[in-house]
Amino acid sequence: MEELDIKAVAPQTQESLLQPSERSLPDVSEDETEEPSRGGRQLLREVVETILLTLVAFLVINTATGRFRIEGPSMEPNLFEGQYLIINKIVYRLHPPRRGDIIVFQHPRNADRDLIKRVVGLPGEMVEVREGRVYIDGTSLEEPYVSYGDRYSARYELGLDDFFVLGDNRPNSEDSRNWGVLKRDQIIGKAWISYWPPGEWGAVPHCSASEETAAQRQKAGADGY
Repeated sequence: MEELDIKAVAPQTQESLLQPSERSLPDVSEDETEEPSRGGRQLLREVVETILLTLVAFLVINTATGRFRIEGPSMEPNLFEGQYLIINKIVYRLHPPRRGDIIVFQHPRNADRDLIKRVVGLPGEMVEVREGRVYIDGTSLEEPYVSYGDRYSARYELGLDDFFVLGDNRPNSEDSRNWGVLKRDQIIGKAWISYWPPGEWGAVPHCSASEETAAQRQKAGADGY
């Protein structure tokens, strides 16, 4: 009888020891393998998304803007040698260049060289320079941005795709007086922001150069009576 009691107890004890272990093993295995796998996939996805967004942002910024370093004194006293600018390359897809805009463009005689000047004459206009004074279709052009004038004289008739550009520092500027008119497709963009040196940070100082208005001419005529 004692042997029967021992045999009956032994299987129950063995079963009670094995069953908890058999039930717990699958739970531990799932927790240890599935959680790291999901975390790794999520991290990889986030890294890929970050790289793609960075590339898209770079392409958009590089397409819409450019960087330009001023070399030479031709735009003084408004822009200086060594100054770094951001160029807006899409603005002229929305509207044509305007008088007084400071633009960056390919040198008409050397496509590997870029220049920066101010738009003075627009397509279809007659530009005349008399003793350094600019006239558009016979009307004197106000140019408050010019501090250093010269005694140059010439006459230019612009075509429908031509622009006449000059440096603000007239005695020290290579511009339309030297190589003629600028074609529309040679314009890279509009000078937008100065970002270096820090003391020059800010928007580039464009100027809407205005011609004498009819009211001013009438006033001048009235004063003469």
